[in-house]
Amino acid sequence: MADLNFYTGTMDCGKSTLALQVDHNHRARGRVGLVFTSHDRAGKSTLSSRLGLSVEAIEVGDDFHFWHYTVDQLTQGGRIDYFVCDEAQFYTHDQIDQLAKIVDELAIDVFAFGILTDFRTQLFSGSARLIELADHVHTLQVEALCWCGERATHNARTEDGVMVVEGEVIVVGDVEHELTPDADEVEKVVGYEVLCRRHHRRRMTAATANAAAMSPDVLPF
Repeated sequence: MADLNFYTGTMDCGKSTLALQVDHNHRARGRVGLVFTSHDRAGKSTLSSRLGLSVEAIEVGDDFHFWHYTVDQLTQGGRIDYFVCDEAQFYTHDQIDQLAKIVDELAIDVFAFGILTDFRTQLFSGSARLIELADHVHTLQVEALCWCGERATHNARTEDGVMVVEGEVIVVGDVEHELTPDADEVEKVVGYEVLCRRHHRRRMTAATANAAAMSPDVLPF
């Protein structure tokens, strides 16, 4: 029996590292698999870890069809025992349904990895569908930490260190440069930071917390 597995956690909890490890372990036992990803920080068609490891992968765009692709590979004589699907939060509702069908009808194991919510604390479509359909949902045990030392539970997007709650859902990478249209082409540094719920609600990042600590209003005279 094949299974649809979903591994999830915040950013910085080692999802992509585990995805690489799962692929390595199965290949080491003679199994044949395919690796998929979407919007990886290292660029298209790459599954990369913050530890510096990476492998080639098949890029999953919105028009990619898992079922058709898999059937084509099998009818051409290919062998597929498992899929490793990283950044699964970016997959569409229909693509997750296709993965479930592949598990049920073709007996191919699927190991999907992704974060649950975006920087607005809203569920990604792909992650929501995986929770609904997966045989097993695993919360990764490597805890990412907020700047305060508490367990991080939310993913925040920052511009020049200040947390924002509006904008495009997908901005790829750990830190990127993004033009702000209404600022006379002034470039802002866009990054991501994991926060505990309390500091996410307060929109208090490490940078803003440090600035507050250095304020004359809070420093002793």
